[in-house]
Amino acid sequence: MQEFEKRLYMYEKAAEHLESGVHVIDSRGKTIIYNRKMREIEGMEIEDVLDKNLLDVFQFHSEEESTLLQVLKTKEPALNVKQTYFNINGIEITTINDTFPICHDDVLIGAIEIARDVTMLEKMMRDNLHKRTNSLYTFDSIVGGNLRLQEAVETGKRATRTSSPVLICGEAGTGKELFAQSIHNGSLRSDRPFIAQNCSSLPEDILESILFGADTETKEAEASDRQTLFQQAQGGTLLLDEINSLPPSLQQKLLNILQGGTDLPHDVRVIATVNEDPIDAIAEGRLLKDLYYRLSVVSIFIPSLRDRKEDMKELISFFINQFNHHFAMNIRGLTEEVENVFLEYEWPGNVRELEHVIEGAFNLVGFEEMINFNHLPIGFRQRLQHGATSQDVQDDSDFLYQTGTDIKPLEMFVVEAETYYIQKALKYHEYNITQTAKSLGMSRQNLQYRIRKYGIERGAGY
Repeated sequence: MQEFEKRLYMYEKAAEHLESGVHVIDSRGKTIIYNRKMREIEGMEIEDVLDKNLLDVFQFHSEEESTLLQVLKTKEPALNVKQTYFNINGIEITTINDTFPICHDDVLIGAIEIARDVTMLEKMMRDNLHKRTNSLYTFDSIVGGNLRLQEAVETGKRATRTSSPVLICGEAGTGKELFAQSIHNGSLRSDRPFIAQNCSSLPEDILESILFGADTETKEAEASDRQTLFQQAQGGTLLLDEINSLPPSLQQKLLNILQGGTDLPHDVRVIATVNEDPIDAIAEGRLLKDLYYRLSVVSIFIPSLRDRKEDMKELISFFINQFNHHFAMNIRGLTEEVENVFLEYEWPGNVRELEHVIEGAFNLVGFEEMINFNHLPIGFRQRLQHGATSQDVQDDSDFLYQTGTDIKPLEMFVVEAETYYIQKALKYHEYNITQTAKSLGMSRQNLQYRIRKYGIERGAGY
C-alpha cells in the first residue's frame, strides 16, 4: 500500500468513529470519503455515494445551495450553514454544516463537510407552524352523551373564558388534544396560533432548545429563522402533550416560566396533558408536585371508552359516516357479531383505537355494505383472542393467529403482517428510524419507503 493510500485509509477509519457526518469531495465534485454517521443522516449506503458526482446523488433547489459545491467555487469556509436537500430516494434531509476547502500547495483539491442532523427538528418546527391553521376541533366535535364526558365538556367550555393554565388528564386515545383545540377555538385566542408538542417524542436537548431557546450547537445557525414554541404560540395556545414524560429539569424550567420567575415576553396560554393519574405520576417521580398545582388551575378528566360504553353506537356511526365520505363508500354499519365484539372489548387504545379499527376495516371491505368480522384488522382480531390490555396494544404476541373461517389472499396477509411488524418495531424503538431499521435488518431508506407505502404514522386528534 502506497503512503498516500495508507493515509487515506487511516482518515477513513478515523471518520467512521465520529458522531458528526463527514463528507469529502474532490475538486470535480466526486465523493472520496463518506462516513458512517453521514450515511445514517442521509439514509444512504456507501456504494450509493462513493466515487459519484454529488449532483448525481443528491438534489438541491439550486447548485448554490450545496455547501460543498459552494466552497469549491469560493475557496472560502462556510460555517454554521443550514442546508435542506433530498437524497436519491427523494427523502428530505436538513443539516447544519461546517464546510472547508482543502488545498495542497495553494491548489484546491477538494472540500470537506462536517454535518449535524436537524431533520427531525426542522420537520417538527414545520409541523407546528402548519398546526397554526389546522386546529380544527371544537366542542361540537366531541361525540357522546356519557355524564362524565359531558362534565368534562362543560369544564372545558368554562375554561374558554380565561387564560389560566389547563391540565387535561386521560388515557392515550381518549381525545385530550381534541379538548385542547376546542378550548382554544372557543376562546378569544381562536384567531391566534395553536401549537402542539408531544413531550415524549424528542430528545431532551432538542426539547430544551425548542421550548426555552437553550444554547445548543445548532442554535446560532438557526437563530435567524427558528423560534421557540412560546414565540410561535404568541397570543395563542401552547399544548404540551404528555407533560409527565418531560425530564424533571425541564419541568422545573417550565414551572419557573409559569410562576413568572423567568422573563418571558410572550402572551401564551399553556394547556398540558398527562396520560395517567397525575397523583400516581407525582408519587412515582414523573411529575413535579408544584408544576401539577400550577397547571391544574383548571383540571379536566376524560373518561376512558370502556367507562362510557353507552357512547359506542354513536361513535361507530360517526366514524362510519366519516370514512364513507373519505373513501367515497357506502357502508351502512356493523354486523351484529362485530357490534357485540365492539361492546364487549375493553378498548385499551380508547376512541383512537376504535377509529383506527374502523378505518382498517374500510380498507378490507369489498362490495359488502356491512363490516363483518373478517374485515377487522388482523392485529385487532389477535388481541380479541388473547384479551387486550394496555400493554397488549404495544406488545402483541402470537401475531399469526386469525379467527373466522375465510382465508385471505396471501398477498393481503403479507401486507398486513409487514405493516403490523413495522409498527411494533417503531413503537419499541420510540419511533427512532435508525434504531428501528437496524433491528429489522434493513437500511433507513428502505424503512422510510415502507412507512410511506403503508401510510404508517402516529395517531392524532384522539
